[in-house]
Amino acid sequence: MGSLPFVPPLEDIRFCLFDQFDMVGSYAGIERFSSFDRDTYDATLDEAARIATDVLHPINAVGDRVGCKLDADGNVTTPPGFREAWTTMAEGGWISVSAPPEVGGVGFPSLMSIAVVEQFIGAAMAFEMYPGLTAAAARVILHHGPPHLREGVGRKMFTGAWSGTMCLTEAGAGSDVGENRCRATPVGDGVFHLEGEKIFISGGDSDVAPNVVHLVLARTPDSAPGTRGLSLFMVSKFDFDDALELGERNGAKVTGIEEKMGIHGSATCTLLLGADRPCKGMLVGNEHQGMELMFLMMNEARIGVGMQGVAIASAATSYAMRYAAERNQGSDAARFRDPLAPRVPISTHADVRRNLMTMKVTSEALRSLLYRLGHRFDLAENDPVRRAALIGRVELLVPVLKSIATDRGFDVAAMGVQVLGGYGYIGEYPLEQLVRDIKIGSIYEGTNGIQALDLLARKMRQNNGALVQEWMTDALADIEIGKAQGFGDEADALGKAVNALGATAMHLGMMAMSGKLDAALVMATPFLNLFGTVQLGLECLDQAAVAKRVITERGPTPHLEGKAHNLRFYVRNLLPHATALAKIIQSGDDTCMAPGALG
Repeated sequence: MGSLPFVPPLEDIRFCLFDQFDMVGSYAGIERFSSFDRDTYDATLDEAARIATDVLHPINAVGDRVGCKLDADGNVTTPPGFREAWTTMAEGGWISVSAPPEVGGVGFPSLMSIAVVEQFIGAAMAFEMYPGLTAAAARVILHHGPPHLREGVGRKMFTGAWSGTMCLTEAGAGSDVGENRCRATPVGDGVFHLEGEKIFISGGDSDVAPNVVHLVLARTPDSAPGTRGLSLFMVSKFDFDDALELGERNGAKVTGIEEKMGIHGSATCTLLLGADRPCKGMLVGNEHQGMELMFLMMNEARIGVGMQGVAIASAATSYAMRYAAERNQGSDAARFRDPLAPRVPISTHADVRRNLMTMKVTSEALRSLLYRLGHRFDLAENDPVRRAALIGRVELLVPVLKSIATDRGFDVAAMGVQVLGGYGYIGEYPLEQLVRDIKIGSIYEGTNGIQALDLLARKMRQNNGALVQEWMTDALADIEIGKAQGFGDEADALGKAVNALGATAMHLGMMAMSGKLDAALVMATPFLNLFGTVQLGLECLDQAAVAKRVITERGPTPHLEGKAHNLRFYVRNLLPHATALAKIIQSGDDTCMAPGALG
């Protein structure tokens, strides 16, 4: 991957974990985390960084160039090094960082899992999709699978003995899951025969593990149309008995691998169910509970996709920073007319510095938002009194994180290509692969347009708008704290942006109530971008305030002092986009909906 090494962002990760969110102190009263201390966390972060650097980074470019292969029997071969990397991950417990110890996991907090997995994604996004999906599917099975198999199958997956997927999409249905036609017919003893086809199945087959467990949405006989009629089934590539010994091949067969723009090392498969032999599946949860259970996995997947955006933005920033510091070209601006002036690193040039600063601020603000959701989720899991409020905040921000992280992650990667210039556009350096890999993030697990509809039409209306009102109350309180910390000008600008967001939300609500629903929905994506723009500004304010406190306690470092620079740059260069978005939304323009507007 060119001459640029992968360097995990450990300094900023530790700042988020231990200074901003005080993972050790805020989890002190949680029994299940009581055996973990700062030394344990630090050692884990260092080892994860070593695996990301030494094991995963070297296979990333290889996976992109070679891709996955499919044989006539429906078996996928992953790129060179993937099986060995999987074995290393499995033996080290890295697939199950936050899973319960009784099923082979480590039992770390979700926030710690995020800090580990972010490094793995930054090193090799396509590879990390295999363990990421496996762990997500295993969690659903552990809690809702057939009771006599829950722990056994969960352990097989968490320990990497088996891999896992989720199978939602069908040809013709796309994101409209309610259009799924896959059928499940009961044949006795809790077994169903499934018939149908699933497409775009990430990790639909591989050779990293001897068996794959699919979570498949299908319809039982006489089920209601739409999403209400869907049930969830556990379908294994190979049959297995109660002792989990593998037997004959089941009727779930890969018939094709998609040729994609990026993530070539991830096998994106077409899966045919019940074509050449019966496809046996077992009900997960209750009949017609499919979408409810799938959303458990979907929310985790959406946070995971947001994590991809954060990781790729961070990796792109690191690569670009290192390249710009080493690449000598041109002279200092004061001597640009002097042909004898010494050549200087391009990181000294104003336009390059503007790009690098945009990349740095964006990636660090995105990490702050991602870790905030992980922290709130951990607290919710272990605090029954505050659980509803904490989960409500997570659910409000999930579509914001998923969308803003993947859109901005793509933008940052593209900006990294710009910093490297012609070298950024060629495969010798890793930037062009990052651009291709992360583009899928705004598309899968619900396109970002769907996330915008979820935010506007569901989350904003939930409990009569209570979720967003609580968010605004907390945001304005945080802004007052920022003022008290000495960031008055920046806090005032953020306060105006928060109030503009509130006014815009009210405006959209009035539009919908007055019968202008289409006009309101046209503005769903601009509104989500407005929300994300403001939220990232709040993250910068919080980080600047925390860094100022830490400097007082421990003394300055360039990283800590950089947080105040991040805030100033964000408020003056990126936050003004919120004002423009608010004006666009409140214009109420729905020209695109006019008959004939598209020619």
